[in-house]
Amino acid sequence: MSIFKRKRHSGIHYSGINPKGYHPSQIKFYLILLPLALFMLLPMAFIFSHAFKPPDELFAYPPRFFVINPTFKNFIDLFSKMSSSGVPVSRYLFNSIIITSVTIVASILVSSTAAYALSKKRFKLKKALFAINTVALMFVPIAVTIPRFLIIQKLGLMDTFWVHVLPALAMPVGLFLIKQFIDGIPDEIIEAARIDGANDLYIYFQIILPMIKPAIATIAILTFQATWNNADTSSLFINDESLKTFAFYLTTLTSTSAGANTVAGQGIAAAASLIMFLPNLIIFFFLQSQVMSTMAHSGLK
Repeated sequence: MSIFKRKRHSGIHYSGINPKGYHPSQIKFYLILLPLALFMLLPMAFIFSHAFKPPDELFAYPPRFFVINPTFKNFIDLFSKMSSSGVPVSRYLFNSIIITSVTIVASILVSSTAAYALSKKRFKLKKALFAINTVALMFVPIAVTIPRFLIIQKLGLMDTFWVHVLPALAMPVGLFLIKQFIDGIPDEIIEAARIDGANDLYIYFQIILPMIKPAIATIAILTFQATWNNADTSSLFINDESLKTFAFYLTTLTSTSAGANTVAGQGIAAAASLIMFLPNLIIFFFLQSQVMSTMAHSGLK
């Protein structure tokens, strides 16, 4: 007898996988999951705690995990260095917002259209192309830094706005997740739409996209994190200060080579890390339920 047929005997109403009610049998799961969840929250707690530590606690030995005497001095020092910058800080922030927004939209469009073709269209080398994308998942970004630099240089993208956007569109994990999600859409739905006279554009925008919203939300989070926190592009490919990002600017404030004091630089670095982390936390907080749904449909359980 399945768990759904036994719901009358247990007195619990089940909807999908997670029960809406409570049963004593769930205690064993809480005993395992709650300590694990608390352990996984420790890095976030450290980021918040570290940002408010005074210098004596930043350099205390043995190191302290939680702050004892919180202070806002790190943020005051950070904003004072921002105000003395040659290029307005608003310019760096504006660049990051525009670059991140354009990259998210373009990445979702490229990943979803390619995934639709690989999942529901028939053409030669279809399996080979997906296999190449799967192999690309094994390469960390630093392993392709030199080839990427040579390609960008040959394409004439150095010192341009698009050098921030175009390399980020090649996102193997995005294509993989969306393709696995679209595989779960019955082919009968696509065939019925074709019988009614729908073309590929109509099927993509009116049928596929509404059904893969969880996957799109996941790709949006991953793209946001990769783009918002990216300072390497500004360092390697941009010489024009007005085209650099907020992430790069914060690294210059905390770098001792840029004139930051070693002690004060640590406090500024801690405050800057929290500022860069907060947008990632906020966007994940609002879209985390969609991420869980994507993992359940992609085979990454």
